[in-house]
Amino acid sequence: MMTMRQLSFLTLVLFAATAIAEEPHRPPFRTDADGPVGQKPIKGAPPLPEWYQPVAGQFPPEGSAHAISGELIQVDHLERKFLLRVDRNDSQDRSIWDLPVDATMLPYGAIYYQGAPAAIQDIPLGTHLHGLFYLKDPNSEISNLDTPYGRKTPEFDFRQCFQLEDGFSYHARQNQLWKIESVNLPGMKLIATLQKDGQDIGKPQIFDLLTSTRVSQGRCFEDLNALQPGQLVLFNLTWATLYGPGRLTDIWLDEAARSLATQHQLERNRNHTRERGLAGWVDAVDDKTQIVTITFFGGVDPALFQDLALVDDRPLGWPLSKEPDDPNAPKGTIAVAQENLMTYDPVNDRKGGNILDIRTVPIQPGSSGVQICVKCDMLLEGYRPTRIVRVYPSAWKVQALPREEQYFGRE
Repeated sequence: MMTMRQLSFLTLVLFAATAIAEEPHRPPFRTDADGPVGQKPIKGAPPLPEWYQPVAGQFPPEGSAHAISGELIQVDHLERKFLLRVDRNDSQDRSIWDLPVDATMLPYGAIYYQGAPAAIQDIPLGTHLHGLFYLKDPNSEISNLDTPYGRKTPEFDFRQCFQLEDGFSYHARQNQLWKIESVNLPGMKLIATLQKDGQDIGKPQIFDLLTSTRVSQGRCFEDLNALQPGQLVLFNLTWATLYGPGRLTDIWLDEAARSLATQHQLERNRNHTRERGLAGWVDAVDDKTQIVTITFFGGVDPALFQDLALVDDRPLGWPLSKEPDDPNAPKGTIAVAQENLMTYDPVNDRKGGNILDIRTVPIQPGSSGVQICVKCDMLLEGYRPTRIVRVYPSAWKVQALPREEQYFGRE
């Protein structure tokens, strides 16, 4: 028979075991839930784990990126590089307000604008964006950014961008809308509250209207008089956190206007992708059979992957050294690409043949979940595991890109 002391001890052990079992699994890397980047260690507390560092040829785990929001102030669209002026927040000292992050999109990094996939050149300078970032590659030789007064934002070392999206895309993805509470046209102010499923999220915020603010309703542009209390809208901002929540550059008043904007951007990105190829990386190469296995990146319209299965009985011709084994089966060609997704000379330096297999693989952050095997007429040096490539289904016309977009001659 147990004594009271033994019973109490057993109860304590069972309670502790239950608490540990119910405690949510902690990832082996630091996350935003651990506090601001610049937060000083708490005395006596266990040290925080390190931030996750991307690994070549591997997609990152869910929830491992650091969220940074700010304004797009400079773009190098060829290299997929940009400057983002970081938003002010309560964790910052005034001396480091408004300083930028100098970042580069990861090869599998996705960009969204107006609710659809985008290229970075699609986003106007000055647009307020929401991003997910990783620390810079410790082995890279990227130069440091000169900052005013020699100061740096605490997010300065987060130089690899995994995802970038405007306010429209960010809130639409989470099924959120802004409810207009009031409109003051003489004072050029608009008060709105963020909502999800009809429930308020946070408090009302006061935004600035501009005489140039674009208001879309249905299939038309309207003037500011179309703004009315009670409307559920999406909008994009500029000058966010400088003098308040921000200035409204674009407002979409109804679902018809939002759908039209998304569809237009979707078509724009479809055209962009068809002209440059589907990006992915090489998973494996069988030198004997000359079969290359490729997993495609996400961040594009999934409908484009359906073109991989199209049967085009026209000969692929140059630059292949021989025609595919089966002209009545799906075909495609592969161009070697850089980390920035630029190809060299896609008209002349592609190889390929029959697409032997199109299969789904587990979807991970950055991955489309689509993988193919291509029987190539010849293996190029760039067809190596973890290397970046672009694939052109045979139904897509391959034509020369503008000279500045071809990496040939830039080595």
